[in-house]
Amino acid sequence: MIILGLTGSIAMGKSTAASMLRDMGIPVCDSDAVVHRLLAKGGAGVAPVGGMFDGVVRDGAVDRAALGKRVFGDAAALRRLESILHPLVYDAQRQFLRLAAMRGAAIAVLDVPLLFEGGSDQWCDSIAVVSAPRFLQEQRVLSRPGMTRERLAATLARQMPDAEKRRRADFVIPTGLGKRLTLNRLRDVVRLLKRKRGAKWPNAVLRPRRPPRR
Repeated sequence: MIILGLTGSIAMGKSTAASMLRDMGIPVCDSDAVVHRLLAKGGAGVAPVGGMFDGVVRDGAVDRAALGKRVFGDAAALRRLESILHPLVYDAQRQFLRLAAMRGAAIAVLDVPLLFEGGSDQWCDSIAVVSAPRFLQEQRVLSRPGMTRERLAATLARQMPDAEKRRRADFVIPTGLGKRLTLNRLRDVVRLLKRKRGAKWPNAVLRPRRPPRR
């Protein structure tokens, strides 16, 4: 089974690309959705997050807005939160990959916003980065409720620059020139990965992933 990492900076169109891959019958693990489940009522992240941040648990679930206010602009608090959530997300990703392999999937996708930043790229055989022009990214972000340029700047500061992600990627998926182009590019990627499944990957197609962090 080939593991494809899907990533991209905020508002670059990653969710749209992931949806298109699902429509092709490819299993996708949405890391943002995993976090939502962890923080929802009954989620494994509720108790440890509530223990770390007083007052963010309400009616048995983590109030994400309240939690966001506690960690926004506070790098130390964000690191504490990540120390709780990241191992739980990794466990969910491993479970997803095991299940996909058991079901005989040719390709499985890890949809991770901070794929490079968090080190999950080390698990991937190939990586696709979604990308759009900066002006379009800003338009998309600032149209979201409650989003400001300050919040956008803070988010981008946590993320690897788009140019660097594109440099590290095996495939760049354009999302600023219409959905048809995005879909066609994804179809090309899937066809290529399926053809190369089980074969020796030429360097022009797949560069070696960097070694795991220690």
